[in-house]
Amino acid sequence: MTEESPKVSTLATVHHRRELPDTPYNLWMRDELADVLDLPHDGTRVEIIGGEIIVSPGPDYGHNAVIRGIQQRIFAAELTDPSFPWRCIATQDVKLSDIHDGYIPDLCVLSEENDRRARTAQLKKVVPQMLELVVEVTSPSTACDDRNPGPRRSALTKWNGYARVGVPYYLLVDRDPRAARTTLFTTPDAAKGEYTESVNWAFGEPVKLPEPFGLEIPTDIWEPWQQGG
Repeated sequence: MTEESPKVSTLATVHHRRELPDTPYNLWMRDELADVLDLPHDGTRVEIIGGEIIVSPGPDYGHNAVIRGIQQRIFAAELTDPSFPWRCIATQDVKLSDIHDGYIPDLCVLSEENDRRARTAQLKKVVPQMLELVVEVTSPSTACDDRNPGPRRSALTKWNGYARVGVPYYLLVDRDPRAARTTLFTTPDAAKGEYTESVNWAFGEPVKLPEPFGLEIPTDIWEPWQQGG
């Protein structure tokens, strides 16, 4: 397996930032940031996380298979229960205007009503208030930007950002071989920018999403990423 390219951090882009024709967030909002940075159109993602420009390569097959497994459970519930109110969409731009961040979650879960609103308006970027749950699956190049940053990291992560804008549920699937577990973060504290409660499951254990979802997601075939690429 080919090793993933390193992400572009703030230090790597300081010089480039000085030459940007507008703020990174404004360029991202206008879908111009990737072109300004001369990024290839090969699945490479560019996001604004904690005010930093973060560039990461497209994910591997194992990563995408995890997302497929979660989608399948949501699709199955939708097809078998006409009253099931949740819909999902992958790799949807989310604008966090309050904090000038812009994310591309691996999966967004939103109500049927908000799904209809987004489709009718043909939104290119949705607002966090439309989302009930976001899913991120870690890769070697993105894991530190998806997790709770902990006391040793000063830069904010998506974990902080989702909490700051009040996304009720954050599901983090950590494929790091040293972790290999899924964590559901709940009860966001917007003022502190953190989730105050969580529950986790090791790979192989079913993920049991509580109400309002009421879903059980098998993880038997989920695999950690391969060490060393």
